[in-house]
Order: sequence, then C-alpha cells, then structure tokens
Amino acid sequence: MPYYFTSESVSEGHPDKISDQISDAILDQFLAFDPSSKVAVETLVTTGQVVLAGEVKSKTYVDVQQVARDTINRIGYTRSEYMFDGNSCGVLSAIHEQSSDINQGVDRSVAEEQGAGDQGMMFGYATNETENYMPLALDLSHRILKELAVLRRENKDITYLRPDAKSQVTIEYNDDNTPVRITTIVVSTQHDPFDAKEEVMQQKIAADIKAILIPRVKAQLPAELQNLFDDDITYHINPTGKFVIGGPHGDAGLTGRKIIVDTYGGKGAHGGGAFSGKDPSKVDRSAAYAARHIAKNLVASEICTEVLVQVSYAIGVAKPTSIYINSYGTAKNGITDSQISAMVEELFPMTPYQIEQRLQLRKPIYSETAAYGHMGRNPQIVRKSFQRFNNGEVENLEMDVLLFPWEELNYVDKIRTYFGLN
Repeated sequence: MPYYFTSESVSEGHPDKISDQISDAILDQFLAFDPSSKVAVETLVTTGQVVLAGEVKSKTYVDVQQVARDTINRIGYTRSEYMFDGNSCGVLSAIHEQSSDINQGVDRSVAEEQGAGDQGMMFGYATNETENYMPLALDLSHRILKELAVLRRENKDITYLRPDAKSQVTIEYNDDNTPVRITTIVVSTQHDPFDAKEEVMQQKIAADIKAILIPRVKAQLPAELQNLFDDDITYHINPTGKFVIGGPHGDAGLTGRKIIVDTYGGKGAHGGGAFSGKDPSKVDRSAAYAARHIAKNLVASEICTEVLVQVSYAIGVAKPTSIYINSYGTAKNGITDSQISAMVEELFPMTPYQIEQRLQLRKPIYSETAAYGHMGRNPQIVRKSFQRFNNGEVENLEMDVLLFPWEELNYVDKIRTYFGLN
C-alpha cells in the first residue's frame, strides 16, 4: 500500500541554526590553534543578545565574542531593523573550564585508550534513493533552502528575502519503497516589508518561489528525480501570511535543537545527542559520523539498499558496548545482518581515538556542518584561515582541511573484498 513520508529543513538564518553555527565556529577556532582542545559550547540567541555557555579545556585563547559576531554577519544579520545583527548585539560569555571529573574519563596517558566523552547510542543511516545516499524528502528540503540562500545573496531575481526560512517536502512511495511523486512542498521565508496589501504580497512571494526557486532546485537533480515534480504538487508558501519578524527577534534559538534536520529527516533513527559545539571526544558527534560513514559505504558497495547502524558507549570506556546493523531485509547475496556486523567490527575500529584518526576529526572542519545537514554533503579539501591575538600580536593561520570526511566512499572495495564480491 502506498505511503507518504515528510522531512523538513531550516535555513542558516533560523535561530537554532544561528546558535549551531556560532558554537561550531568557536569549536573550529579552538581546534585550529590547539587540536587537543576539549570543547562543549552552547549558544542562546534572542532579540539583540547572544549568550555563550559551556566548558572548554585548551592551551589557546579564543575571542569568542568576535567569533560570534563574525558568524552572525556572515549569515546575513547585518541590518538593525532585524533587531539582531552581528555588529550591535550583546554577547555574554559564561564559558568555563571542563570538569576534571569528566576529563579524567576521557584523557589517558596512552592516547589509544581514550575513553568516550559520554554514554549513549548513536545512529548512522543510508539509502540508495538519492546520489548522496540520503532520504529524498530531506535532500530536497535542504536543496530548497540552500538555493533560497543563493537567491538572497544574489539579490537579483528575488530582492526582498531575509535570512530566516523553513522548508518541508512530502514524498509518495509505492509498495516497493520507491519514490513516486512529490505531493507537497512547504516554504516559509522571512522577507522585507511590502508596500502592497498582504494578499498581494503573499501572491508575489508564492509566484516567485514557484517560478524562480523551484525550477532552479529541479535543474540540480538527475532526470529520474526531476520527473517527481508535476503540476499536481500542493504548495504552501508562507501559509501564515506576513513573515517580516523572524530570526532571533521572532524566536529564541538554542544549540542542538535541530537534530533531525541535522541527520536523516526522521528516517532511520536518532540517539538524541546533538552535534554542534562538541569536539570529537564527544561520541554523540564522532560516533554518529562514523556510523554514517559505515552505512554509506555499505549501501555504495551494494551489500544492501538501505541500512541503519547503531553504536553505543559508556562514558570513560573506549570500546563500544554494542554495534547493531539493520538492513531492513535489503541485504543481498545471502549476507545477513549479523555477518555485516562482524565485518564492521573488523574493518571499522570504533574506539573514540580510532574514529578521530580514521576520519581526521581533530581538524577545524565543523562550521560547514552547522547548516543544511551534517550528512549527505560533498567531501572536499578547502583552505581555511584563522586569526588570534597572541601576546599582543595578531597571529594568522592557514591550513588545508578535508570537509565531511565521513561522506567519503573509501571503504567500498574493502567491504566487497571482505564478502568476496570483487
């Protein structure tokens, strides 16, 4: 029997995402100058105010207030009429040193024995319904908002856009779990005030989204996914009407409140732990990345067409307490989930130290993860620049880093060889 599945995304200007981006920008700054830094930074944003809190253990100093302001300006909150902008907002820091009780459970005299920074379970998921092995509804939701941000910064085809926005896509599936069509698209975007009546304003925004934004998104997709767009899609564009008041002035934002947007849009599962602001000793983050890496390489190796990977830890203990595989009955060549689990334990060592080393996670690679999803992104090497004040002098640092290393398909051959499929 056919069914429907829905996922949402939020833009980089959404209050919760502003918080995530500030937290990860601070983390990157610490890791750039001290890769051994232990960081757990939370951010609250509201009208004209940023509050930073959390714990840090590091050998470097970071001007966290300036990092927060730079991040806010980069997102696009640069005008006083937004009631929140990077140059004039207040920034209060309540960051203190990491608890020695927690630190003693993580740091070890032998680095390889590093314990997990917390207990809990983490999940990775992959499906073959998109080229990036992500659920289609979430992938489309992200694409809509990324392209909306491009339009906002171009300021040509649509000139009234403000940074805050949300999207939502509903997909119809057939009995074979194959996407058949897009049934509903929801887009809510913050905008400048209009001189026209609200009804005329709403018609203009709806027309621009359908005629300008959606065709640009559709053009990015392979032909088989373009065919899912038809004239029967139901659109809800700014369904509440006027959306001038937005961002932190419209709603307070907090780090870690968009964990489903950050991962798989409700497909698979989620262990509950947020990512942003946490260094990789926190397995909430690093093990979730490792699980995605495993899941993506499994599906890419054609061992299965869909898979969920769970790993769990005890705080201060290096070895996982469990590894679980669920291929939803899609495993091929007579391979069982238990055999896949045995392969994972052999090919993918999962202690925190081994994950950090395999995925190069002690690099400043996290700012880019904090909007439009941590998974399904393009792994690429980029040059990043950092600056700090050291003994009254400005110190500049440039380095090449690999973004989204957990998205690399670098274990496909190893997996296929393990199962004798090469």
